Amino acid sequence: MGLTRLLVRAAAARPRVLLVTTPGGTAVRLAAERELRCRDWPTAATPAGADLMLVAGPECRELGPALDRLWEDTPRPRVRLRAETAEDVAAALDTGRARLGATEHAHSGAGRTGRTHGQGEDSGRTHGQSGGTGRTPGQGEGSGRTRTAGGEWRTSADGERRAPVGGDTDGGMEMPGGLPMAEVGEDRDGLALDRLHVSLGPFLADWPSGLIVHLVLQGDVVQRARLGGPCGGTTEPFWARPWARAAEGEPVPLAEAARRRAAAHLDSLGRLLAVAGWPAEAVTARRIRDDLLERAPAEAVLPRALRLQRRVGRSRTLDRLTRGIGTLSTADARAAGVSGPAARAGGDVPARYRRWLADAVDDVRRLDGRAILGPSAPDPGALTDAAAPPVPTALLDPTAQESPRGRWDAGRPPSVALAGLLPRLLEGAELAAARLVVAGLDPDPDELAAPIREFTGG
Repeated sequence: MGLTRLLVRAAAARPRVLLVTTPGGTAVRLAAERELRCRDWPTAATPAGADLMLVAGPECRELGPALDRLWEDTPRPRVRLRAETAEDVAAALDTGRARLGATEHAHSGAGRTGRTHGQGEDSGRTHGQSGGTGRTPGQGEGSGRTRTAGGEWRTSADGERRAPVGGDTDGGMEMPGGLPMAEVGEDRDGLALDRLHVSLGPFLADWPSGLIVHLVLQGDVVQRARLGGPCGGTTEPFWARPWARAAEGEPVPLAEAARRRAAAHLDSLGRLLAVAGWPAEAVTARRIRDDLLERAPAEAVLPRALRLQRRVGRSRTLDRLTRGIGTLSTADARAAGVSGPAARAGGDVPARYRRWLADAVDDVRRLDGRAILGPSAPDPGALTDAAAPPVPTALLDPTAQESPRGRWDAGRPPSVALAGLLPRLLEGAELAAARLVVAGLDPDPDELAAPIREFTGG
């Protein structure tokens, strides 16, 4: 009892937080990452290492079973919380720590609810659940499954939904622990090898929120890949919000769009660096991202962005780790309807992250928000301050300037084309490289679930 009390007290003082983001929760995720960094609270990559589970973003009923499985895999003492807006994050974390500390003098099951004001989570259950099992209706007792139109689907420990047990066969067998039995199929060389169905997502660490990729593996090689359906949403994507406002006729300064685009590229870079195993530079990229979003001046951000560009862009280790992975030529990207950095990079993962860095630095240089004087304009140095005419503020044209993932042509979010390329880039890749391919392309699931919008300008 003394050791348990000591461990609970240590966890309550500096809890490890499993941050789970639902589609549409990008702003909440950014606020949570910044708050956790300010508090010096560690994050957990898996449920097994978490004390608090913070769900950031709006409710998504389609992903409820995956959230419940994450909760079931979190050891006690534990607290589950939800923050639907960025303003809710600090209060939710305070409540979580208080409830975790309250378990010191309670039974082992206490502190499970982590319920905060306005939230409907109780004992690990989401809205619409009944009973005390923590499962959604239609799940078998103790089975950990959810019923779908395609058959019986299994939710993994990472919160992912498994392909039908036994793959494409009828009445497939299960191995101990509920793992799917491998099939036998021919590989590319005509050899008969085991074939296993594996799903990645939707709540892996440093993974696009809500994205699900179903893989068919033979050995460690991806033979087939397909995307799962996105969770429906009604809010506009966080990173493309300036373009959405400009499309509705609102005057948006070009500097504001450049600031948001640079922050988006650094967010993508931070995810890739974390997946590649370089957490120190991932934190650096995210700090600069947060400073940009908090409207730090260009002179305070540019030197740090240039240092990051030199250190990451010239890293031989990172280049060797990602070289030749996810190769996409500019011609193939254009043919698939892809625009933005992925199309302009015209290469593999190193080409794309170097493009992110270069574009971010260029955007930071645009943060003064002033138009460039033409050759016929008077020399500003020849005018006195009283006679100097005001320089007009450059405005965003949503049809001319790219959003972080590319152009919104005919109301089609650019991440639709990016996500459509994932199966093609994953097939033939090793499983160890699959997450690098996804992080190196980084489609935005918020755009996949966004309502169709015609970006026609003001």
